[in-house]
Amino acid sequence: MALKTEEMVLNVGPQHPSTHGVLRLEVVTDGELIIEAQPHIGYLHRCFEKHAEAMTWQQVIPYTDRMDYLASMNNNFGYAVAVEKLMGIAVPERVERIRVMMAELNRIASHLVFFGSYGMDLGAGTPFLWAFRDREEILKVFEEVSGARLLYNYYRVGGLAFDLTPGIDRRILTFLERDLEPHMAELDDLLTFNKIFVERSASVGVITREDAIAYGITGPMLRASGVDWDIRRDEPYSIYPKLAFDVPVGRGEVGTTGDCWDRYIIRRREVDQSIRLVRQCLADLPEGDVTAAIPRNVRPPEGEVYVRTEAPRGELGYYIKSDGSPKPFRVKVRAPSFCNLSILKNITHNVLMADLIAILGSIDIVLGEVDR
Repeated sequence: MALKTEEMVLNVGPQHPSTHGVLRLEVVTDGELIIEAQPHIGYLHRCFEKHAEAMTWQQVIPYTDRMDYLASMNNNFGYAVAVEKLMGIAVPERVERIRVMMAELNRIASHLVFFGSYGMDLGAGTPFLWAFRDREEILKVFEEVSGARLLYNYYRVGGLAFDLTPGIDRRILTFLERDLEPHMAELDDLLTFNKIFVERSASVGVITREDAIAYGITGPMLRASGVDWDIRRDEPYSIYPKLAFDVPVGRGEVGTTGDCWDRYIIRRREVDQSIRLVRQCLADLPEGDVTAAIPRNVRPPEGEVYVRTEAPRGELGYYIKSDGSPKPFRVKVRAPSFCNLSILKNITHNVLMADLIAILGSIDIVLGEVDR
């Protein structure tokens, strides 16, 4: 007599620690095997796009902080570049170099959170403590220049809220050379090439090149699938064309190209490139007033613009429409976490429950950006 089995529906989240926020996964299982995993979002809706219609152009900036709150500098950056393009504002080079430096430091800080939390997801607790130790030093820099540790409100249309404080350039360089680079090498020994970590992440949650493009995947996830695309290089903005950096691309070193380990190693190698960029920005930092080009009244002419920038989680796009008034007529955001999460259902069919946690963690979502 054949045994009858019955599928079970489990809700993972919205408060489960492995969901990285208030995400709910409706998981249909057959024993330990997942038949389907359907993400449900909307628990952290920020109403950003509607709020923007009621704010002046400069007042929108604090609201951008609250989308991807692990990369607030990058959110500020993209919005400022979009409005400046609409207004035809030329930004001084000192401002551009400080902007890029802060954006790359924030990329490092964001990836450090990923390393720590991903290691925790797969059973390694020490990397979490190590990653947050180094992230704390970056947050101290942000706090010194902006007055805040998480939501910085630092960029302005045409400039920056404040200049760098005296001596902070030496402090950043010392941190990179004395602390961060040696600690990243230690992280490689502890986690990156750890046999257990590699076994848990290699050849798991594979996203093919074709699927990555079809689903609109961007950022480290896209490059992990073997697609050599980085907006900083291929559709450059700010002073990125003047700076030298490499774009890491997945090669399937320990498994299949586009697996969880590839998504991890791409972010790990991006930290090295961000360190290069920060050093270059500080090496040729000219003098100047970071507020000189800020308009007294930000009032773009009637028109529309779309600008995309390379945030830590991928392509962050701002579509902005102006009717010539002191407030935006429309601000629409293309959030990378939202698009990257859309492929979850496709890559979690017939995987084990433990692999679901590994796959979701490798996507590196921030729910404030998914829900906006």
